Amino acid sequence: MSAQPLTVLMASPRGFCAGVDRAILIVERALERFGRPVYVRHQIVHNARVVADLERAGAIFVTELDEVPQDAPVVFSAHGVARSVVDEAHDRSMLFLDATCPLVHKVHHAAQGHHEAGRHVMLIGHAGHPEVIGTMGQLPKGAMTLVETIEDVRTVAVPKDKTLAYATQTTLSVDETAEIIAALQARFPTIIGPTREDICYATTNRQKAVRRMAQDCDYFLVLGAPSSSNSSRLVETAQRAGCEKAILIQDAGEIDWSSLRGISRLGISAGASAPEILVTEVVHALEERFDITIQEVSGASENVTFKLPRMLEA
Repeated sequence: MSAQPLTVLMASPRGFCAGVDRAILIVERALERFGRPVYVRHQIVHNARVVADLERAGAIFVTELDEVPQDAPVVFSAHGVARSVVDEAHDRSMLFLDATCPLVHKVHHAAQGHHEAGRHVMLIGHAGHPEVIGTMGQLPKGAMTLVETIEDVRTVAVPKDKTLAYATQTTLSVDETAEIIAALQARFPTIIGPTREDICYATTNRQKAVRRMAQDCDYFLVLGAPSSSNSSRLVETAQRAGCEKAILIQDAGEIDWSSLRGISRLGISAGASAPEILVTEVVHALEERFDITIQEVSGASENVTFKLPRMLEA
């Protein structure tokens, strides 16, 4: 009996972005320079495979700085940290390396600039996400208000004596965020926005690639962690663009093979914190069960790189 034919559409770009590449490299270089162990506050990026690989290399992941020995190096995750975390590291004279994505730092600096100018900042983002916690932690309590939905915009109370500005989490849905921004501008016509959008290039490019492919797919697999905001947004993007059967999986072991019976065109992408090896493993698993034809669907070209901390430069 011949195998079911299946066309596999591979989104490009997909997987690691420059900020994730930089964060992982910082941990790897720190291990080379300082030896084992190197401590990392929170997951360096939201991916279990990446974390496990770094743990095998000698990284120890912790929740807070009080778990780090005084004389051990510690790395802050790519999502960014509140100023209180940096202050604590300074107060303890700790050797710390900041792996915060430079594009997240850009949002931090913008928020600080608005605060110094006397503005109240509205942050569009997801409550509890590490990036949001870090961004809100750049300003004194009460100086920033989080909004997650259009309904939040309609009901949120803001200081009446301050000009408003807004910023966004870098890994949001481009379409949904545009709707929330429009709602903010409608309710607060004088609100000030960033000169360039805060959603990062990698998030935007991956969503555009998925949006372009989705209507041509019967089913869509996105590789990424459930805790990864940008990966979850890719699933939502595929669904909104016409592929209702879009799901998030962490690896090939989570594929429900019965759900792929009878489909002819399968889309695949990966979030910005998902390594390409996960995609490769899915393709190999598909090859064992189907007669596959792979089509690369090319999108934006990415050549962004970010510098390492000075102490780790070769």
